[in-house]
Amino acid sequence: MNLTHNSRLLLVPLDIHKDKKHYIVEDKTSSEFYEMPEVCIDAIELINNGETLGEIELLLKEKYPNEEVNLIDFVEQLIKMELVSELDGVKLEKRDTKKESLGFLWLSPQIGKFFFNKFSLFLYAVLFIGNAFLFIAKPSLFPHYKDLFIFDLMVLNIPAWMVLTFILVLIHEFGHILAMRAQNLPTKLEVGHRLFLVVLETDMSSIWKLSSKDRNVLFLAGLCFDTVILSLALISQLIFANGSGIFLSIIHVVVLDTFIRMVYQCCVYMKTDLYYLFENVSGCYNLMENAQQAIRKKLPFLNSKVTEEVVFAGEKTTVFVYSIFYFIGVALTVSLFAIYYIPQLLFALKKVLPGFLLGLDSLPFWDAMLFSLQILIGMLLLLYSWRKKYVRR
Repeated sequence: MNLTHNSRLLLVPLDIHKDKKHYIVEDKTSSEFYEMPEVCIDAIELINNGETLGEIELLLKEKYPNEEVNLIDFVEQLIKMELVSELDGVKLEKRDTKKESLGFLWLSPQIGKFFFNKFSLFLYAVLFIGNAFLFIAKPSLFPHYKDLFIFDLMVLNIPAWMVLTFILVLIHEFGHILAMRAQNLPTKLEVGHRLFLVVLETDMSSIWKLSSKDRNVLFLAGLCFDTVILSLALISQLIFANGSGIFLSIIHVVVLDTFIRMVYQCCVYMKTDLYYLFENVSGCYNLMENAQQAIRKKLPFLNSKVTEEVVFAGEKTTVFVYSIFYFIGVALTVSLFAIYYIPQLLFALKKVLPGFLLGLDSLPFWDAMLFSLQILIGMLLLLYSWRKKYVRR
């Protein structure tokens, strides 16, 4: 490949639209998206007009005197991103990568729009405020760590919690799926991993086709459905206060699980829904990576190797504000462990450990044995997940 200032290029089919600060460029062949500043968009337009790289560079230096313009470097980046199909009439080879097919096309966009329109969004906001009012007016509705334990037999509690959590997470993700379909976008469900939790994740890669304002709804869609579930569960606690023990116990688990998941979304040091919302509203993408670099620069003892920050002009204030929320998210995670996770573990151990002192013919012994086996299997799966993730890195 002989790349010179006399070279002319042919790019792959691209779709370009303005975003909050810069432009979103879509490779229509691979459905990959890239953020680029205006100078790059002008370069792409001039390339498509058949100008040589040297002519383009002179034009851009005249138009952007304060920008560092180097067309050779820019085209090398385009080649790495496989956005160049021909160089001086010679076709460039591409990696043989399979394009993942997205689904849920059987869901009509009209169904999605039923759940996500101006009226429904107003209703979700009212329910969210109503939930906050209920917690303030009746503090007894706040979930307690013991709410996790529906049954006296500890071995039954983990499967019950797993089934309920799976259903609730599926409802959360269907919020995202329906919001995607409301915009007539394809998607799919994937299995992901955060901290010690295995999570379902909705593929939202195609949202970059939308405007920034429309993307906000898609990021909040899961929390909208969580808000509805929490409202129904809290109202059920009030209406059926004297109801059957098992029913109320299940409702308490629903409140506990949904409440923790909604608080967890505020832990924006991970890429939660609210992190992506923050990123989208600010127009500052790669926010987490830039903030982590800034934090390491200020606190070098966290990592001996500090890479250079790549931050667009005007984004430093946004990165600083996000860094504050970053540490608030860490504090929230520690609080969740202190208030819920650790007390739950200690309570469970207190319940099952005496069972080991009884004979093999006793129910408490086998309850303790099987419960401990469940915990061990969970820890082994977690260690395997971590090892698979970090060894691959």
